[in-house]
Amino acid sequence: MQRHPIHPAVLLLGVLLLLAGTACSATNNGLVRGLQEVARPLGDPPALDPLVERLAPARVVLLGEASHGTAEFYTLRATISRALIADHGFRFIAVEGDWNALYRLNRYVKGRAPAADSAREIMQSFDRWPTWMWANEETATLIEWLKGHNAGLPPEQRVGFYGIDVYGKADALRELPQAVDHLHPGQADWLRGQYAPFAGMVEDLRGYVHARQRGEPGLSANARAVVERLREARDDLTSDAAEYLHLKQMAWVVKNAERHYSGMASDGPDAWNARVEHFWQTLQRLLEFYGPDARGIVWAHNTHIGDARATSMAARGQRNIGQLAREGLDPGAVAAVGFGTHRGSVLAGRAWAAPLERMRVPPAAPGSIEAAMHEAGPGDLLFLFDAGTPAVLRHPYGHRAIGVVYHPEREVPGNYVDTVLPQRYDAFLFIEETTALTPLH
Repeated sequence: MQRHPIHPAVLLLGVLLLLAGTACSATNNGLVRGLQEVARPLGDPPALDPLVERLAPARVVLLGEASHGTAEFYTLRATISRALIADHGFRFIAVEGDWNALYRLNRYVKGRAPAADSAREIMQSFDRWPTWMWANEETATLIEWLKGHNAGLPPEQRVGFYGIDVYGKADALRELPQAVDHLHPGQADWLRGQYAPFAGMVEDLRGYVHARQRGEPGLSANARAVVERLREARDDLTSDAAEYLHLKQMAWVVKNAERHYSGMASDGPDAWNARVEHFWQTLQRLLEFYGPDARGIVWAHNTHIGDARATSMAARGQRNIGQLAREGLDPGAVAAVGFGTHRGSVLAGRAWAAPLERMRVPPAAPGSIEAAMHEAGPGDLLFLFDAGTPAVLRHPYGHRAIGVVYHPEREVPGNYVDTVLPQRYDAFLFIEETTALTPLH
């Protein structure tokens, strides 16, 4: 999750949360009662059958997280995903991660990576910060389950695992020409020529952004040319549909990463929106690849999967995959599940590329959704929203969002997003006290 300038509405929300006066308390009491009307005890082990039953008819299930470093969010998503795959025929999991790095895991679970002995071995090769997001024990356990599940299926029915983020461009710039070289050396030489100017961008991203701010031309024409060439040369490259998807997606990563980084030259939402549109376009390609009746699962931060129109993000002009999927697919085809916690621990860094730390997650701010869920307890809770959801829940309240960069001592107001809960999600899982992921690195 990226950090962006704080909207005035969120600053005002932070002031209200800090004051936590009589008016706030009264509102919070109403919120607590409304949550109690729809709350279900989650139990230990979690009783997820009602949630899976609600999600199963959807074509796309979006599973969120309130942070990128919390064990329970990963294990709950894995449990839900296994049920949707094993019992309801879902065909792939697409996560907020790099395409190239996670495609190694996709090959592994489909039995196309014979040189790899385990998921953990592959994850040890992940070197882009934050490595803990996908190089962790919780994800490794899911990957090994997927491999075992696929072992009993014919190749065309095996479940995939993919990254849908726009990052990891350096891997795509290096690996795409190498992959094409095995198929068509002449095309590969042309690709290397188109991609040669990107070397400086990779080595000095800040300098590239500053150059764009000065009005210097970017590299979008080169990136578009590669995308078009791969489309034109489809028949000359490979008859393997999966391998062609891989080639095409690497080219799209380079193209959309250039658009994302060029957007950083302005203070508006362009960089954010370029990234989430890449999420959505990649999901569309995966649905097309798996067939008209295929269904998929997406793992990403709450900020991405919960409909942006129900948050203060909309006032900043920001969209997300939750909104784009609801707009782009049939009504009822998308189901989004948010996740949250009252307190616990988390993996994060204090700056981009800073050392990994296991940090304390303080109790949720007074007046927030998470604080009200804590009072609505006891314990872990499941909330299912529908047309009968109490009206008090259809007002905006602060909802915590923790990124890979985190400063727990100054959470309020920056880590709270003004949210209308049942409009943002179809369901919500609340864990009273969470623990940090187990990183492999």
